[in-house]
Amino acid sequence: MKRLDGKSALITGAARGIGKAFAEAYIREGASVAIADINLRGAQATASELGSAAIAVELDVTKQDSIDAAIARTIEAFGRIDILINNAALFTAAPIVEIRREDYDRVFDINVAGTLFTLQAVARHMIERGGGGKIINMASQAGRRGEALVAVYCATKAAIISLTQSAGLNLIEHGINVNAIAPGVVDGEHWDGVDAFFAKYEHKAPGQKRKEVGEAVPFGRMGRAADLTGMAVFLASEEAEYIVAQTYNVDGGNWMS
Repeated sequence: MKRLDGKSALITGAARGIGKAFAEAYIREGASVAIADINLRGAQATASELGSAAIAVELDVTKQDSIDAAIARTIEAFGRIDILINNAALFTAAPIVEIRREDYDRVFDINVAGTLFTLQAVARHMIERGGGGKIINMASQAGRRGEALVAVYCATKAAIISLTQSAGLNLIEHGINVNAIAPGVVDGEHWDGVDAFFAKYEHKAPGQKRKEVGEAVPFGRMGRAADLTGMAVFLASEEAEYIVAQTYNVDGGNWMS
């Protein structure tokens, strides 16, 4: 028997990257998965690649009607939602004196409000149907401490850690376990933009920041999306029944807490 046999999951931001890796891992463990993403074509391509256990769902986490529609579509397809992973997020960086209010508003709207109100809507469904469920939020090592050029993003991920604690304590009475994963530096296509930003503000050669960050990880390299899937499967499984309101670092030893 597989660890997630008969379970259904909704994963936000799942068309590519970490979210896609989670979907692949869940399907391998027997779950059905809704690939939810603002990029519907990307979600459809991923769902097609993953096969009959996956469906594509359009989701803009900044809009309540989109959240509600995505949840309804998932329930229509699978009958229920047992697991939610709040993975959709946006990175931003700027020196303090250059932070723009519109950028602040957008990143908090996606990273914090998007997580909260998707969690809320799925929790309401779980409470109504009974039987509990598992909710996994995506925090970050950036939420554990500040970074000179990444104030807004760090603040959003610190908020996710706090939100996970509060939601976990509030929802466990309904049998809903809320926990979070805090990745370290994870390699991927987004690093092209991140590297270019640091090249500008830290006066580094292109590719230098990426190399330095990877070398600074005690494990010896940057993380990969696949490195996070074991924790995501564990927190969604029956093995994690007694785990509540926790945030687990999966970062190659980059941060200890």
